[in-house]
Amino acid sequence: MKIVFMGTPDFAVASLAALKNAGFDIVGVVTAADKPAGRGQKLSESAVKKYAVENGLKVLQPLKLKDPAFIEELKALNADLQVVVAFRMLPEIVWNMPPKGTINLHGSLLPQYRGAAPINHAIINGEKESGVTTFFLKQEIDTGDVILSASTPITEEDTAGTLHDKLMNIGAELIVKTVKSIEAGSYTEVPQPMDTELKAAPKIFKDFCEINWKRDNQVVYNHIRGLSPYPTAFTFLNEKTLKVFKIEKEDINPNIEAGTFETDGKTFLKFATNNGYIKLIELQLEGKKRMQVDEFLRGVRL
Repeated sequence: MKIVFMGTPDFAVASLAALKNAGFDIVGVVTAADKPAGRGQKLSESAVKKYAVENGLKVLQPLKLKDPAFIEELKALNADLQVVVAFRMLPEIVWNMPPKGTINLHGSLLPQYRGAAPINHAIINGEKESGVTTFFLKQEIDTGDVILSASTPITEEDTAGTLHDKLMNIGAELIVKTVKSIEAGSYTEVPQPMDTELKAAPKIFKDFCEINWKRDNQVVYNHIRGLSPYPTAFTFLNEKTLKVFKIEKEDINPNIEAGTFETDGKTFLKFATNNGYIKLIELQLEGKKRMQVDEFLRGVRL
């Protein structure tokens, strides 16, 4: 069975590698165009492109997915199935091309958390479980019939980063299992239930990342974890932006106003919430590097 793989970030590399290691014929890899990055604005390749080049796979990097030249090149690969992991929305002319269809791996237990940021929102909302789902693409985003799913617990210590890595590895296994079932014709498709109350996972913008210290301690704790390490929750300190990466919570009633902080100037810095404290463990002040709180306190006067 000939497969075209579509993806861009590290999350997708695990699935591509798993398919290749399982012996599937990857006839093409579609990924994002190289982009300027860093201070020197040098062209940066996607994680998927780097893996594909290192492993001798054909790479396609269309700027527009409806470009006739790209469509012809894609058709010429004569793929039986397309596999999409962390890519962008596909036009129908692309997802409807292969005879066995196009499958997608989504980082949630569908139908919950459809959208661009399922991993972040699951932690932000205090979920105890997440997972991955494979489904066939159709017109509306993340609504296709489910093929397989796999779940994993979310712990109190998990961040978007640690959950990302869990789901990346579980997802790679699920993609291989799904493709094998399609190849064998032994899969079933289950329509996503439409009668349940759905939680969305929209793209996250900067305003959403500002910490509101006046909320419940658990809500603030979940919010910060769900944005770590990216796009990162932030607050303000000495009129400068302070990004917060790693935290601990203290569920004791604060003796200071929510949004103000306590510190000994050496070992701890903690902000009061509505009903507790959030201790900052790893942080980054505007114009400085990311560091542990004790190192940070040695270099700043509060």
